[in-house]
Amino acid sequence: MAGSCRAAVLGSPIAHSLSPVLHRAAYAELGLTDWTYDRFEVDEAALPRFLEGLGPEWAGLSLTMPLKRAVIPLLDEISETASSVDAVNTVVLHQDGRRTGDNTDIPGMVAALAEHGIEKVDSAAVLGAGATASSALAALARICTGEIAVYVRSETRAAEMREWAERLDVQVRVEDWADAEQALRAPLVIATTPAGATDALAAAVPERPAALFDVLYDPWPTTLAARWSAYGGAVVSGLDLLVHQAVFQVEQMTGRTPAPVAAMRRAGERALAER
Repeated sequence: MAGSCRAAVLGSPIAHSLSPVLHRAAYAELGLTDWTYDRFEVDEAALPRFLEGLGPEWAGLSLTMPLKRAVIPLLDEISETASSVDAVNTVVLHQDGRRTGDNTDIPGMVAALAEHGIEKVDSAAVLGAGATASSALAALARICTGEIAVYVRSETRAAEMREWAERLDVQVRVEDWADAEQALRAPLVIATTPAGATDALAAAVPERPAALFDVLYDPWPTTLAARWSAYGGAVVSGLDLLVHQAVFQVEQMTGRTPAPVAAMRRAGERALAER
């Protein structure tokens, strides 16, 4: 794309998004001095008008809550990955006016795990049952060869996870949150819960834990991640996920590969340290 180009992250609330830091670091490293990346507070009601107002200089958008599902009817096409979880976090704006959507959270999870040497597991456990949990199941569909135990707080959530399991063609066993300590013995544990939700589980971390992927990044480390690391287990953080999903976004929006993972991570770490 010739000339100056624009990209941005949209959502509500959006003030604390690290996306501008990560994408701008990538642009600097790639020498894309005519690219800009901003953030805009946009909710579901305002999204259609925002999209209609974009000019030809726009290359792409990152989307956070609550827009990942609301954007789908406004796009010309979405990827199989995005369709599998009914969520789009990346919109590429083409010169011919087409808008295409993708989900980079799922390959971002796979890449973050692979960076830590976790490429295949024979079973796994997922803590929580929200939107991130469905992405975790989709990621595990690519790397887990056996059963996935999902720990949830309600029968409604349990039913949702069973539906996702069927849709994603993964083998899921739904368990009650009261038994979540059992999850910690899995070869891979993915914690998708809000801040503080897993703190009480830290005391139950086994002496030789395997791998923990905690999708939180601020504050970091979580109580669970700190105990896990102290016991010598492998820990993948929410920042790892944030960086890798942004790497795929940068590559799609700019057409430049590979995106500079190390520079993007350093920028994210600096931004978090300054908070």
